[in-house]
Amino acid sequence: MKLTSQDLTPRSYTDSFPLARMLKRHHHFYLGPTNSGKTYQALQALEQAESGVYLAPLRLLAMEIRDRLVASGVPCNLITGEERVIMEGAKHTASTIEMMNANKAVDVAVIDEIQMLQDPDRGAAWTAALVGAPASTVFICGSTAVTSPCIATIESLNETYDITHLARKTPLVLEHESMCGKHYSRQKLKPRLQKGDAIIAFSRKDVLTFSARFRQWGFSVASIYGALSPEVRRTESERFNAGQADILVATDAIGMGLNLPIRRVIFSNIHKFDGVASRLLNMTEVRQIAGRAGRFGIYETGYVNVLENDELIHIEHMLSTDDTSDLSKLPVCINLMQISSVAHLLHTNKIAEVLIYHQERAQFQHPLFEQASLNTQIAQAMLIDEHAPKMSLKDKYIFVCAPISLNVAFEKDYYLMCLKSVSESTTRYLPPAPSWLDAQNPKHLEEAELLSHNLSLYAWLSFKFPQYFPKGAEVPNLRRKVSRYIERALLTQAGYGDTSREVDHIMTKRRF
Repeated sequence: MKLTSQDLTPRSYTDSFPLARMLKRHHHFYLGPTNSGKTYQALQALEQAESGVYLAPLRLLAMEIRDRLVASGVPCNLITGEERVIMEGAKHTASTIEMMNANKAVDVAVIDEIQMLQDPDRGAAWTAALVGAPASTVFICGSTAVTSPCIATIESLNETYDITHLARKTPLVLEHESMCGKHYSRQKLKPRLQKGDAIIAFSRKDVLTFSARFRQWGFSVASIYGALSPEVRRTESERFNAGQADILVATDAIGMGLNLPIRRVIFSNIHKFDGVASRLLNMTEVRQIAGRAGRFGIYETGYVNVLENDELIHIEHMLSTDDTSDLSKLPVCINLMQISSVAHLLHTNKIAEVLIYHQERAQFQHPLFEQASLNTQIAQAMLIDEHAPKMSLKDKYIFVCAPISLNVAFEKDYYLMCLKSVSESTTRYLPPAPSWLDAQNPKHLEEAELLSHNLSLYAWLSFKFPQYFPKGAEVPNLRRKVSRYIERALLTQAGYGDTSREVDHIMTKRRF
């Protein structure tokens, strides 16, 4: 027996957002490159509205917008997977996009970084916002990469829209000579670094190694990478904003909405590992990252560079090529109702079996939407079925959605401990504060990062299962202590000697 999309969805996807369907929504697209003021325009309207919601791609951005609204005299709540900061009388909310409340009407909704529809793991959250944001006026901000499928969807809903294309406020210039000329070397790089430079690396190891090296060369440095909590990333951003750090060393995390006074972006590599293999940076990545150079009101021009001359060709090509996505259908994710339907059909309580069947066998045919990849969820589901086979399907689905990285052993182990607590109906308290939290040395930096991730998972689960994770209210205090340790450690950590590029160069020389 084959399962059809009708079997899975008693109502169509668009009708699963009844409040949005009742509103006569109008959509304002503010589209353009970085440093074009597109989000600024939407936030102006949000501030002036009686009620509204900002849907952020990152928890850090939700925090920043919430603080901005409060500072302008607009009470604003903060809602993410890990926290609920509610202000009395607030009619505005800043939240991560996955936490959108489709059942509470507001006057204005702002959907930021719409090009994230292309993200294989999170794109479905932007589809849900586009289709289901419960506001009479919706602002859609981002690049022009995915405009066509968005417009097709809006037109199918018989809703209206207008498009404002914005240009960069400062020119972006690719320098003619690379930082090191024909061949990379540390000696050539050192004298060419300047205050206001941002060096983009693509691993935690390289960020820490460059940061330590630049400090040895006499620069003050701020560091930003994915393993850092939003609180630490914010502190590092503020150090660079305030001029307390000459140079920023960061991963491509800065490509998503962080406003930093960067004069020049320097790519330390034009390849990145995407979880499967090393590949060249694509058009969207290059434009989002390079575009952070030349902050309007601080620098008249933004500059972009690389470490070797040959790499200039790829960056130039990516900056000059049309970055329109080939995305023709918007991704949608499976929900609990669909999971229950398939489980009933298959007579199973194994959620991995349900997800695999849905991904491989369900005939989801729609002119506008397609099933998002379930590979990440399936990997978590297999663990859940193995370690908590008797858990209810509803609780299994919650753990399938938990924000963790299974390829990090420490995170995976803690995830399984939390899973065991729910499956056995036992209480789990916060991880104990380690003795080194007040230390001044940086040797526990990685442990602190991992502990911060586990605290995030605990906070997330405390909203789903408060009876088993009763100490959610204590997470912020412990997380603050962990963040302060990480911030101290970043200022004194010694790096790893060689960057990945330098290791590759050494290995190549040995082979030949």
